[in-house]
Amino acid sequence: MNILILGLGYSAGFFARAALARGFAVTGTVRSAEKAERLSRDGIRTLVFDGVAVSSALETAVAEADAVLVSVQPTEDGDPALGPLKAALAAAPKLRWIGYLSTIGVYGNQGGAWIDETAPVEPSNARTRQRVAIEEGWLALGRESDKPVQIFRLSGIYGPGRNAIAKLRAGTATRLIKPGQVFNRIHVDDIAGVLMASLDKPRNGAIYNVTDDEPGPPQDVITFAAELTRQEPPPEIPFEQANLSPMAASFYGESKRVSNALVKRELGYAFRYPTYREALRALAAAGE
Repeated sequence: MNILILGLGYSAGFFARAALARGFAVTGTVRSAEKAERLSRDGIRTLVFDGVAVSSALETAVAEADAVLVSVQPTEDGDPALGPLKAALAAAPKLRWIGYLSTIGVYGNQGGAWIDETAPVEPSNARTRQRVAIEEGWLALGRESDKPVQIFRLSGIYGPGRNAIAKLRAGTATRLIKPGQVFNRIHVDDIAGVLMASLDKPRNGAIYNVTDDEPGPPQDVITFAAELTRQEPPPEIPFEQANLSPMAASFYGESKRVSNALVKRELGYAFRYPTYREALRALAAAGE
């Protein structure tokens, strides 16, 4: 299987390595020649794509792809990949799976209630409104071209190098207390696992919440990480006293519990890290 990854960042990199481990051929795009050279040394064929100019090598990669994962970050103008590559993707003769990595932020604030994929999207800011529009653009491509397009709405991403233990050791961890606030999370290995499961069961128009079993208060994760690694947790800070960036404040403006039941039921996926506890224990044991 030939897999093309548009936007070979942190999460997509774990999917790329999982695909290589299964013997698939993987090509990814990045925005700089320096990053392309570094990733190529890891065995991933890497092309430079700035969201504007489409090289002949990228055109060939699209034409030869069996599956395309879209993980590029939106710009002010929308999705950098959909416009330049739409016609080529629609015409790709072997293409049988397109996956777009989105966010559970499109559901907006649900006041801590449980929701699943049947919940209406209620984006609460310009960033998530744009995500909804991009999702619809990719789903429209699926309808128009009869190429199976899947949307994967990810919760808070963490994994090696990006987790509560790493933040504690770097001195950047905080424990902000906002009563009633809960988040879901997802380990990058489980993102890769869900995507791999979906490759075997493409369904045009599918939308999946890719998230763990246990939404919870963010301060609980920091406290658990501190206990696990025998570090002193940072002091608790009332949310009203926190000095947050506008983006961080927008995350704390939303509270919801997101179900992953569809992923389990339809894709048959068993989460490697159903909660942050299993994941942080594994990260600590690995030397994190």
